Amino acid sequence: MDSAVSSLLGAFLLSIIGLLVFIWSLRKGLLVENPRAASAIFARGEVGHTDDPALTPTARRRFQAAATEPGDARHVPDAQEIADRIAADRSSAFPVFMFIAFACLWLLLGGIAGLTASLKLHWPDWLVSEAWMTFGRIRTVHLTAVLYGWITNAELAIIIWLMPRLLRRPLIGSMWIMIGGALVNVAIASGIGAIGAGWTDGMEYLEMPWQIGIFFAAGMVCIIVPVMYTLVNRKVESLYVTTWYHTAALLWITMLFIVGKMPGVHFGVQQAAMNWWYGHNVLGLWFTPVAVGAIYYFLPKIIARPIRSYNLSILGFWTLAFFYAQVGGHHLVGGPVPGWLVTLSIVQSMMMIVPVLAFGINMALTMNGRMRLARYSPTLRFVMFGGAMYLLSSLQGSFEALRSVQQVAHFTHFTVAHAHLGAYGFVTMVLFGAIYFMMPRILHWEWPFPKLISWHFWLAAIGIATYFVGLTYGGWLQGLAMLDEARPFMDSVAVTIPWLQWRSVGGALMVASHLVFVGHFLAMALRFGPDRVGAALFSQRHRVPELAHGE
Repeated sequence: MDSAVSSLLGAFLLSIIGLLVFIWSLRKGLLVENPRAASAIFARGEVGHTDDPALTPTARRRFQAAATEPGDARHVPDAQEIADRIAADRSSAFPVFMFIAFACLWLLLGGIAGLTASLKLHWPDWLVSEAWMTFGRIRTVHLTAVLYGWITNAELAIIIWLMPRLLRRPLIGSMWIMIGGALVNVAIASGIGAIGAGWTDGMEYLEMPWQIGIFFAAGMVCIIVPVMYTLVNRKVESLYVTTWYHTAALLWITMLFIVGKMPGVHFGVQQAAMNWWYGHNVLGLWFTPVAVGAIYYFLPKIIARPIRSYNLSILGFWTLAFFYAQVGGHHLVGGPVPGWLVTLSIVQSMMMIVPVLAFGINMALTMNGRMRLARYSPTLRFVMFGGAMYLLSSLQGSFEALRSVQQVAHFTHFTVAHAHLGAYGFVTMVLFGAIYFMMPRILHWEWPFPKLISWHFWLAAIGIATYFVGLTYGGWLQGLAMLDEARPFMDSVAVTIPWLQWRSVGGALMVASHLVFVGHFLAMALRFGPDRVGAALFSQRHRVPELAHGE
């Protein structure tokens, strides 16, 4: 345990030092509220011009009318800044399209594998003729396909698309990014094949064998270098908060993965400590910062209003960085680890309330009096739903870390429900909204069937609500049954069966939403349906939607 204890304690001390430096900077006035920075995502004259590329022209006019407020002055956006944005979008179009296409592939595969695993919990004799069909393998295929295939590819697409926009310069080294994306997806496909064959490293979220993980790490390095080079050669003076979140997330996930996959280093209890250090940080230092950064861009961009407090957004970023690193230790409650290690994790879990509330208050102030706009904008609906679920899942996670709650919830389906609320209700819903916004700018082609976006939203939202509520209640009943010494263990299994069936209903709705989403994506990419703007990316003839929206 010596190396694990030393590394965890060292990370905690660094967090405390960083927090003290941050407090000192506040006292010295180094973070005075900066309205100019909050408006950095807009071109001059663009504030007040709503922007949702998923809408039809008629719906766009209704949205603009609903969003217009007394005193708004309508200016024509600065032509040069719009031209810079168009050049930035063109420079990233091919790699971003590649990542989104891979993400859609893995979303379908991962969703079907997840539904299969869910059904096997109450149909245990279904699909047992082959080893790769067993629950242990099919669930792990689901995890790898969704966490690495869907979420990681979609988040890389968002980072690579937003960075040039925020830095106001074309992407540098797009070919290296595409090579990196190919390596990442070769690793994902090979890892899923290895897991199906029974070859894994046996740690949750780290099942991919380290020999295959080398390709994933190499791919991430190939992506990081061009992104950082673009950042260094930026044309803006100050960095918008989204850039902070996305740059840090890229560096964090690469470091986390390399440390987690080092062969011959982690053994026994030390391996368990490292596993949950990685397992929680891949959520909090990769999935979360990219999704939160995306909300900070897309939500104000759609409603055409800067975020209310730029300082609160920076506070949320730094406190996330300070407090999240040691959160995973609460998964080892009752394990053979030092009590102080678990207590440290619980304390930092509770401290995570600070960045979550900073985000929640900022979004509430920004949307104050504008919540009705979700009726008009399907993209905004996804982003707002994801933001609300971030607040709910994070607050639930903080209190779930307490020993009194862990006593009941530990090793139950309650934890599974919480994980899906974060990974799906929060992260995935934000990713859907971002892709709906991005794709018309990438392909120079509008979504052919806008009504399908609403179908997708309601299927996904009702699906995750059914999944979460049913499994949360069933998991709590399961925990209470296991704590009752007078009841046999099988009672804790039997009490969950009805709720596992509801889990499968929710999962089926989510998979149906994925079929709608991916089918709509293919229709757009292949130019099926109404021609509402112009030709696709692969044609020389096109109109630029950037000039058609928000005016």
